[in-house]
Amino acid sequence: MFLTGFADEAGRDFAVQIKATKELGWKFIEARNINGKNLATLTDEEFDKVCEQLDESGISINCFGSGVANWAKDARKEEDFQASLDELNAAIPRMQKLGIKLIRGMSFVSPPKDGACPDSPEIEAQIFKKVRRLVEICADNGIVYGHENCMNYGGLSYKHTLRLLENVNHENLKLIYDTGNPCFNYRWIGEPPYALQSSWEFYSKVKEHIVYVHIKDGIAVPGDDCMVRPPCKFTYAGFGNGDVRAIVSDLLASGYDGGFSMEPHLAVVFHEADGVMSEADVMYRNYVTYGQKFEELLRDCGWKF
Repeated sequence: MFLTGFADEAGRDFAVQIKATKELGWKFIEARNINGKNLATLTDEEFDKVCEQLDESGISINCFGSGVANWAKDARKEEDFQASLDELNAAIPRMQKLGIKLIRGMSFVSPPKDGACPDSPEIEAQIFKKVRRLVEICADNGIVYGHENCMNYGGLSYKHTLRLLENVNHENLKLIYDTGNPCFNYRWIGEPPYALQSSWEFYSKVKEHIVYVHIKDGIAVPGDDCMVRPPCKFTYAGFGNGDVRAIVSDLLASGYDGGFSMEPHLAVVFHEADGVMSEADVMYRNYVTYGQKFEELLRDCGWKF
């Protein structure tokens, strides 16, 4: 088992991300934003610099937190699918050079921005077909496509995630489970009005397919319109409605040996409450403190460092 995180939440500059990782005593970063770009959009010179920084620091990237098929892309739009193909194909050679075997991907925006029903057979067929193609490309290159339960089709409920797995039907499609996303996403099962999801329920229904876990937590209050996600107050892990402690305890008891990746989402909130520190300082300290507090939670759950 290992600890990692979206170190861009510690700072935009990759050197700062490495510094925060080393302060925590960790050896991995989940790469999402590197100096304002990602692994697919860095120039060759910029990528070479990242490789040098990793070599010199002894830090590795364990997962590419990509934007492939994410909540900004519609499965019905060929240009959105092509953008995902382009990002994936550009990233693969760089992932291979860095030894990265896992990519965070999604299953397109849902509900669609025009309010179309996400459960329509026509939309589902396009989602399943296009995610299958993305997974196949990953498989051909020795990479696992880790689907995150975010603001996408699979994130609508555990049933949607299971339907995605069943219809894509490929061994290289696995799950990245985010403990915090259910806190502010509606449970699209049955008829509206929908309640907010239960992180524990979602986790328990898809547990056997999980290979990696994002640690996030927060509190949200459902609104009147399930097409509009409620604002979420993000908290330290274990202090929100993400059932983090119960999920981590269950994973450890089950022999989980994957990664826990921090995604605090705290910087802006705390910056507003503290006018003394610069925003960059707040981001850095929030990330490191979040990681340290999660280590405390792990100890409470029985993990022996």
